Amino acid sequence: MSDPQRLVVISNRVAVPKARGAAGAQGGLAGALNAALQARAGIWFGWSGEACEEHSGDIATQTTDGVTTATMDLSKRDVDEYYNGYANSTLWPLFHYRLDLAEYERETGKGYERVNERFAEAAAPLIEPDDIVWVHDYHLIPLGERLRARGLRNRIGFFLHIPWPPTRLFVSLPFHERLVRTMLHYDLLGFQTEEWLSSFLHYCEHELGAQVDEATGSVTLEGRTTLARAYPIGIDWEHFSRLGEEGDARQAQQRLISSTRRRTAMIGVDRLDYSKGLPERLDGISRFFDRYPERVRDLVFVQIAPPSREDVESYQNIRALLEQKAGQINGARSEVDLVPVRYVNRGYSHAELFGFFRASKIGLVTPLRDGMNLVAKEYIAAQDPEDPGVLILSRFAGAAAQMQDAVLVNPHSPDDLAHAIRIALDMPLEERKARYEKLVVSVREDNVQDWTANFLRDLAAG
Repeated sequence: MSDPQRLVVISNRVAVPKARGAAGAQGGLAGALNAALQARAGIWFGWSGEACEEHSGDIATQTTDGVTTATMDLSKRDVDEYYNGYANSTLWPLFHYRLDLAEYERETGKGYERVNERFAEAAAPLIEPDDIVWVHDYHLIPLGERLRARGLRNRIGFFLHIPWPPTRLFVSLPFHERLVRTMLHYDLLGFQTEEWLSSFLHYCEHELGAQVDEATGSVTLEGRTTLARAYPIGIDWEHFSRLGEEGDARQAQQRLISSTRRRTAMIGVDRLDYSKGLPERLDGISRFFDRYPERVRDLVFVQIAPPSREDVESYQNIRALLEQKAGQINGARSEVDLVPVRYVNRGYSHAELFGFFRASKIGLVTPLRDGMNLVAKEYIAAQDPEDPGVLILSRFAGAAAQMQDAVLVNPHSPDDLAHAIRIALDMPLEERKARYEKLVVSVREDNVQDWTANFLRDLAAG
């Protein structure tokens, strides 16, 4: 049996191992990609995260456990226009159905194309003729076409980690046809759910006039065929489950249990982002306490929201709004010996989060729109099978398609959220166990290793 083809992964950022063996300690996507890269003696290429005055094109490489990471710096202008600008102020809000927040600036669009060209220029010499190439996420949509323009005929795949919007929203993007045409230079396109895949195929058929076979996912335009399929991402079940045995996890669990003093802990863990529905979540909690004021002694809500993209104005605004709403609830409902909402604006390790999840009898995962949302899956993975907590999940998260036994809610409705919290708080053990036992099967079996293997199998099969 021949050795597998070498794999080249290209993404906006690279998980660079800090020391020998560090790759094995990574969880989630980075760990799965590192495992695939190790098996294929591969290369992972992307931006270093550093900004310099002028783009030099220099590439820094290091090899750890058979995986070579290659990174380049970007100029401050590139970061402003490509990353903060087009990627995170245009594509991100639009793809999360937030037309009201999407900014359409010609200069940031040019910066996005310029940086994708720089990625192609830097990565192309690293790619050998027999390599398979896997490009990740919305930052690098045009990269496949740029690599083709440099003569690469390799199998090249692309995976979108965020939603794909309906056609009637997507056409608001200037030059939308050009962007999608670049995607059809990939051999395989991956989406998180059948819904996002269907939206993409609808666009190709109705806006581009492409020949689309929905049964196979093939899209043919101007003599070239691309396959588009759904590959729902999962967590690293084995790695995450083992975290529960670590001292940090047990200590975090005990910290939360002892500090809640017989109240039920309800937890939310989200990056500070408007797509996560955090202000709407606090409105739902406020409605719950308005309706059941006596239950302030039964429930404490812990929201962990590490800051992100602090250079983008809309993120500064959401942080201020959250602090205001949490303060209003606490001002109205606190006693000298209790505070109903704990808002924590910092991050924790995966082991500590495992402990917090285990200690919390309700997990609140209510994004307004999300490609998948792995916090929902991690919350289930952290539960005690003999006394599991209840997952309240937005029906607009990609994970909802696989997790129908959660308590599904409309995150836009404070009444719906308040009702779901009451159901979760009063749910008997028998029902909690029945829901958990169904949910945990999907979380365990639809894991990130199978996701990686399935995508790479289909990419290599062409």
